[in-house]
Amino acid sequence: MMTGMETLRNPFVNRGAAFTAEERIAADVDGLLPAAVRTLDAQEKMMHARFSAIDGDLDKRLYLMGVARENRALFYHGMARHLTEYMPIVYAPTVAQSIRQYDKYYLGSDVAYVSIEHPERIKDALRQYAQGRDIDLIVATDGEGILGIGDWGAQGAEILTGKLAVYTAAAGIDPSRVLPVMIDVGTDRKELLDNPDYVGNRFPRVRGERYDAFIDAFVHDSLELYPDALLHWEDFGRPTAAPILERYRREVLTLNDDIQGTGVTVLAALVAARRIAGTGYEDTRILVFGAGTAGVGIADQLVDDMVVNGGMDRAESMARVALVDRYGLVLKGQDGLTEGQRKYAHDPAEFAGVADITDLAQVVDAFRPSVLIGTSTRPGAFDERVVTAMASHVERPLICPISNPTELAEAKAADVIRWTDGRAFVITGTPSAPVEYNGVTYHIGQGNNALMYPGLCFGAIVGKARLISDRMLLAGAHAISDMIDVDQPGAAVLPPVSRLTEISRRVAIAVAEQAIAEGLSREPVDDVPAAVEAATWHPED
Repeated sequence: MMTGMETLRNPFVNRGAAFTAEERIAADVDGLLPAAVRTLDAQEKMMHARFSAIDGDLDKRLYLMGVARENRALFYHGMARHLTEYMPIVYAPTVAQSIRQYDKYYLGSDVAYVSIEHPERIKDALRQYAQGRDIDLIVATDGEGILGIGDWGAQGAEILTGKLAVYTAAAGIDPSRVLPVMIDVGTDRKELLDNPDYVGNRFPRVRGERYDAFIDAFVHDSLELYPDALLHWEDFGRPTAAPILERYRREVLTLNDDIQGTGVTVLAALVAARRIAGTGYEDTRILVFGAGTAGVGIADQLVDDMVVNGGMDRAESMARVALVDRYGLVLKGQDGLTEGQRKYAHDPAEFAGVADITDLAQVVDAFRPSVLIGTSTRPGAFDERVVTAMASHVERPLICPISNPTELAEAKAADVIRWTDGRAFVITGTPSAPVEYNGVTYHIGQGNNALMYPGLCFGAIVGKARLISDRMLLAGAHAISDMIDVDQPGAAVLPPVSRLTEISRRVAIAVAEQAIAEGLSREPVDDVPAAVEAATWHPED
């Protein structure tokens, strides 16, 4: 039993002034609250009024996350009421500001910290955060590949607070059963190492065998404490993200959101775009600009769908994908290619007529893609030359400048619509306003993996899955694409964030049913929709 003070300090049970008179006596908080009983609705109205009076998105985020640290029920009641308004504040793009200025505003993050200096303390850190609660989901970052802003070391802990807020607001995952972990292995950002107010380990990033051994220890200790938990890897850097996922994905229940979640979201947009345009798998050619972890992960998901649902040969499907990195088109024989890049490298003879493989417009003219995806964080890279080159070869191209935050996007949606005379489908990484062009309102889908990962992971948890399979990922993508009205002029190829709870529920059901169909469930689940509903947490309960 907690004391009254402990109850009010515990955000998972504290309901503040919403405790009824009887609940106050039972929880021993009667003398610790003012006399008036205020419902969650009444508290939420006051919370929103205070939020609205605050100037600046970062200050708004600090206020909301302060509420979350004190009272989860109130915070998520507010998220449910104002999801579209709060999402870009709690998560991208505002979370990037919070991470950059973490040292100035740090008042204590709501995460567990584990340090590579003390692998023997991993279990203690996890236990201290969980406080005896059962854990279904562990979300971990080492802060090296934060959004599009790179290595921010321990300041990357704030990406976890945003991620977990989306998990619960979107899918209804019980916030008390989630464990966020900041894995502190140092940082290579000099401004942090030289900053006396930096809160993390003050040494360059540890790499190699010592890093791998620490990650192994983290996985072992996490699953020894919580054997059925899903491990979500968030914003790991290019050298480690894919190797970690490959090391564990066939052994434990795990997901890398940047590699798999983003790819599945883009796939959902592509499936919908093909339905609207009346094209098929045989018409699909994909150019990815930004051949890092996210770019290769997207390519992998699109190829898997061509093979599984398009009935195509894998080698042929992979030949329909080309990558461009900062050195230009990825070709066989180039030095320094990652394993992911090598499998998509093309024979230089295919592009013998390209004078400059770093010129994206020339590459587009030579490869003639139907889909152009940007994960480069190169603002303005999809300029008018590039976009008009796309539109000259394809009647309805899909153009995806999804780098974030907003200032790092490869193009603006309004420009793409104008340069293609309204023919392009567009998704962006952060919210874009509708575009008015020639009397048509074009709605722009947000290629935010928040559309995918909450429902995907919730479905895996509810479906009692042992692993997340490739077909489970594809099932989630097609569940999203099925929500698009193909007959609406100017329709977005992804459903809006305002429908996030419905999206997450559809994805969760599709993913759980696929897990069961593949025999991946640890125990029977008879009625998946009923199981999803029963497991959904509601702040009012």
